[in-house]
Amino acid sequence: MSDTQDSRTYVEDELVAESVGGGLSEAASDTGSASERGLIATLEQFEAARTVVAKVAQDTPLESSRYLAELLGQPVYLKCENLQRTGSYKIRGAYNRMSQLTAEERARGVVAASAGNHAQGVAFAARELGIRSTIFMPMGVPLPKLQATKNYGAEVVLGGTAVDEALRAAAAYAEETGAIFIPPFDHPDIIVGQGTLGLEIYESVPDLETIVVPIGGGGLIAGVAAAVKQRAAKDGRVVRVIGVQAQNAAAYPPSLASGEPTTITVNPTIADGIAVGRPGALNFEIIRDYVDEVVTVTEDDMAKALLVLLERAKMVVEPAGAAGVAAVLAGKVTASGPTALILSGGNIDPLLMQRVIAHGLAASDRYLTLRIPLPDRPGQLARTSELVAAANANVIEVLHTRHGHGLQIGQVELELSVETRDPQHRQHVVDTLRAAGYDPHILDD
Repeated sequence: MSDTQDSRTYVEDELVAESVGGGLSEAASDTGSASERGLIATLEQFEAARTVVAKVAQDTPLESSRYLAELLGQPVYLKCENLQRTGSYKIRGAYNRMSQLTAEERARGVVAASAGNHAQGVAFAARELGIRSTIFMPMGVPLPKLQATKNYGAEVVLGGTAVDEALRAAAAYAEETGAIFIPPFDHPDIIVGQGTLGLEIYESVPDLETIVVPIGGGGLIAGVAAAVKQRAAKDGRVVRVIGVQAQNAAAYPPSLASGEPTTITVNPTIADGIAVGRPGALNFEIIRDYVDEVVTVTEDDMAKALLVLLERAKMVVEPAGAAGVAAVLAGKVTASGPTALILSGGNIDPLLMQRVIAHGLAASDRYLTLRIPLPDRPGQLARTSELVAAANANVIEVLHTRHGHGLQIGQVELELSVETRDPQHRQHVVDTLRAAGYDPHILDD
């Protein structure tokens, strides 16, 4: 799991309620738009946050992509927050939030709950500011993320099997010790810090028309949309902002349809960095008023995107960070001008990367696994290999057994993993085997 999955239980509502509005003007009333109610930071506040955030965060590269531009029909730029310090944009909001703490609050230390990017962002920011940090993480957190958080100087407390439990433990710790809880997305200082990313994009692409942003709890897109829309309005321009959620963890479409944050059941997804069961309360208000559209992408879409980024852009990106690219590949984004896609993070566990690459190859019809029952007599393995070679496919793995389920006496089972070029080539391999009298069964990835 990852940082934004913290909100499934949404204990955070109670922790942040008293501080929402800190750093922003007081809400004028309970009705009207987020801007009218004073929930949106001003452009001047976003600009001021850039100076603060620049003390630790890099102005990450903005790389053009010819491959994606050809697909979209417009210039495409990749904002590479996967190359950010700590491996994601999270350091921006964490540092901006903690830089606002008083001397007395800093002395009490900070606490957070996360299993990923937020943990590292908080730990790094705390170290830079000389603040003691405690991070609650679930048991089974990937070792690279655990070690990175410790290396940044945080005291890590392991417990429970999910981030929900870590979040509850962090809330109890904050109450018992007086430590300041640092939420992953639903706080004005966090939102303003993340919004600095949008200003960097706007200034780097003078004719920018669209920004595509992954959405979990909503802190990143809320900040980016509010900052960019205000900056564009100042220049007499309009920039569209499109959010992307994993289909298995898409809380925003039903929430926007109902007019209020709605809790959903999060199904398993490779995009754990945006697997959030309920929108942030403040984030929802801003997104409702400032984001033009929210689309969803499938697991296959994100696996393909990860593969495209590796092959075409030479970028290591976590599945959540590839959501914008996935939306372009899936035809979910329409644009009339230059478009920026935010690669929000690159902290992917190597074992997950291995699985996702294999899934991406299969989803792109470039990897085929077949199970073929064969007569148990000499030469059958050689014969099937010849047929696959004749179809110009490359065998990369073979399993030959007499113990397959449902095999008759006198039969063996051959499982072949084969590289293919495209859907047509994949079908050609299967047809070649069938024409020779075999009965290949395609196995799902």
